[in-house]
Amino acid sequence: MGNISQKITRFLEIFWEQNGYVKVLEGLQNTILIAITGLIIGIIIGTLIATARVIPRYKLAPKILNGFCGFYVALFRGTPIVVQLLVFYYVLLPILGLKLTGVQVSMLVFGLNSGAYISEIMRSGLQSVDHGQLEAGRAVGLSFGTSMRKIVIPQAVKNILPTLGNEFISLIKETSVVSFVGAADLYVAFNYIGSSSYEFMVPYLVMALIYIVIVLIITLLIKLLERSLKKSDRRN
Repeated sequence: MGNISQKITRFLEIFWEQNGYVKVLEGLQNTILIAITGLIIGIIIGTLIATARVIPRYKLAPKILNGFCGFYVALFRGTPIVVQLLVFYYVLLPILGLKLTGVQVSMLVFGLNSGAYISEIMRSGLQSVDHGQLEAGRAVGLSFGTSMRKIVIPQAVKNILPTLGNEFISLIKETSVVSFVGAADLYVAFNYIGSSSYEFMVPYLVMALIYIVIVLIITLLIKLLERSLKKSDRRN
């Protein structure tokens, strides 16, 4: 018991007296920023890909577009995200002559990766909407794009909201690998505290607790949003 007490005391000493909390706050900020930005980029890319893949393929252009989207999804779903980070940071950026920070690269790669997964989620959501909704929009003179944007996609988002919440939670947890490209996340912060105190048990337990709290908060927010959407549906 005394040994555990010493570990906690040493952790608190590094956390407060040696400004370990500053690194934790920076890591928490980067973790949330990467996950939120990745989700936003993923939703945009995923929606575009899903829309492209449900377009009727009567002509050559939609067939080519569908083939490209299929390759994109297979590429990002078929490789680990840590490999994607390393390839972008250490291979593509030097070739293109671009200079981005580890956090910026992480946001971009997480967005591209999430877009591949969200595209499949969104595609199932679009297919769950009654096809008559699209036909009704076309019947009143709306174009295919306008009908999708104003009628079909909003309904699809309601259907896939819980799954999008799960994708956001996955992004939060996967940010633990961004240290491979020099981004300071929660893992880097608590690893610093552990290295400074030569004791990793308490820092890693606290890190796990923070991840659990973040996931619980996201889960609660998703449930509240679902409840709000259900109330609006009943009013309509």
